[in-house]
Amino acid sequence: MYKVDIQADTKDAAVIEARRNREKQRQSRIFNARYCKMGVDVESLKRQVEERKLRDEAEKQRSEAFDAYRVRYDKIAQMLEEEECQRRKQLNQAMVEFWEREQQPFMRREWDIHDPDAARKDFPARVSDDDPRCGPSSMQRFDGEDVNAQAKIKLQKELNKLTLGHQISQREKDLNDQKYADILDDKKRIELDLRALELTRLEEECRKAKAMAVADFNRAQAAEIAEQQRLAHQREQDDNFTEIHNHLTSNILMESPDLAQSVMGSHRVITSSWKGMTRAQLEAVQKTQAEQCKENQRLREEERQRDAEWDRQRHLADRAAMEMDAQEQNFRQQLRKGLDDYNRELAEAQKAK
Repeated sequence: MYKVDIQADTKDAAVIEARRNREKQRQSRIFNARYCKMGVDVESLKRQVEERKLRDEAEKQRSEAFDAYRVRYDKIAQMLEEEECQRRKQLNQAMVEFWEREQQPFMRREWDIHDPDAARKDFPARVSDDDPRCGPSSMQRFDGEDVNAQAKIKLQKELNKLTLGHQISQREKDLNDQKYADILDDKKRIELDLRALELTRLEEECRKAKAMAVADFNRAQAAEIAEQQRLAHQREQDDNFTEIHNHLTSNILMESPDLAQSVMGSHRVITSSWKGMTRAQLEAVQKTQAEQCKENQRLREEERQRDAEWDRQRHLADRAAMEMDAQEQNFRQQLRKGLDDYNRELAEAQKAK
């Protein structure tokens, strides 16, 4: 598995910045005496719902992309592991066949010492007059008894010739075996280089995918901030035009006799001409304030739950990244250990020759 870094700091900073912007907008609506309204701001709630849906959709697409990449890399790792198992099996089979073909007990130099049938294969002390084992110290043949000296010399030359030919063929065989071992070593080295290149390419693709995801998230966040600024500017202009219009059409300028009645609604009055609220109006205001307190508590609870869910998701992502790092490290250690074992076995086989 391969390493996947999720930039938690950037994500946390974006969440904090969005929260601050929402708090500033809420304060501007609450503490603005000219536009403060009793009740719930339906437009703001709708806008928050839409923003939450967009964030959830973006997060879902991002999670699906990461899941697809993770499944793909798992399949690639399984394929590489199966190929490695097949190669090891073939190498072990070749080594066993080599042992059975080239390293039999009777091929050893000291086989004549450890041969269990040596007594049955041995010859008597003297077979004939030309027995080559009967030397001066054998007390089996004395000077003057050797009548086949020329034949023995000829036989010795033929034996030397056969021995030399056997040594030459053995030398050629050893050279061919060394050349074959070198070819196998070169092929193994090339295969390991290709595998390292493949791993590097996969890591680069993962890094590019992560960079693209971060760039898409940043562009979406920048577009969202720009749209919020545009809407804030538009609302400010609308508020300014509304204020100008209210001043132009106010009761003071129009000299209306009904000075205590506000043009903003039946529930709005002019404080300079207002004589006080009725008991029913006071009860309605208290009821509205209680509902607003409950709504604020509910919104704070939802905000706390969202923050807890973000923290849990971030913790899961960090733990997944750590597990992928550990798996990648374990895979590299196993690969290195297998290569060391293979090189050690080759060295031992060459020493045994």
